[in-house]
Amino acid sequence: MVTLNKIYTKTGDKGTTRLATGELVNKTNPRLAAYGSVDECNAFIGVARLYTEKDKVLDEILARIQNDLFDLGADLATPDSPAITWTPLRIIETQVTRLEKEIDLMNEVLEPLDSFILPAGSKLASNLHVARTIARRAEREIAALIEAGEAVSEPAMQYINRLSDLLFVAARRANGNGALDVKWVPAKNR
Repeated sequence: MVTLNKIYTKTGDKGTTRLATGELVNKTNPRLAAYGSVDECNAFIGVARLYTEKDKVLDEILARIQNDLFDLGADLATPDSPAITWTPLRIIETQVTRLEKEIDLMNEVLEPLDSFILPAGSKLASNLHVARTIARRAEREIAALIEAGEAVSEPAMQYINRLSDLLFVAARRANGNGALDVKWVPAKNR
């Protein structure tokens, strides 16, 4: 078990930080942006969990996802490198399939959508929608890493993609299984 006694390292004072491999990079590095958005998503899921008192099953799902997001952050913070002398933590396929099963179970009881919905409704749903949009940003940043030729595992990309889907379905669940969803009304219909 690693202990973290010292919170500040001062490497950030010059706009740099270290990846898990020890490589010194600028804070503007796209890899940091990607795992920074993953961290932000995790924090917002934590805020959403303040409102899950009536849905213990959803709270358990979100708690597990918060742990998974630490796995994803570690995955993204550890690029493939010959300097790695350990087995890096990576998102694995079973984490992706678990999300898919949870999406399917939650979606089974939801009424089909006949309109786009606004990111609104209950406090829990609204916070889940914010977490969903942050997950989508993280997905774009991870896709940009891949496009730039950086190695990112396929399960990592799949996980973040499924996560935003799960957060959408979870928000509908939080809105009384869709009863409190706020439908989009196009300007021509207002």
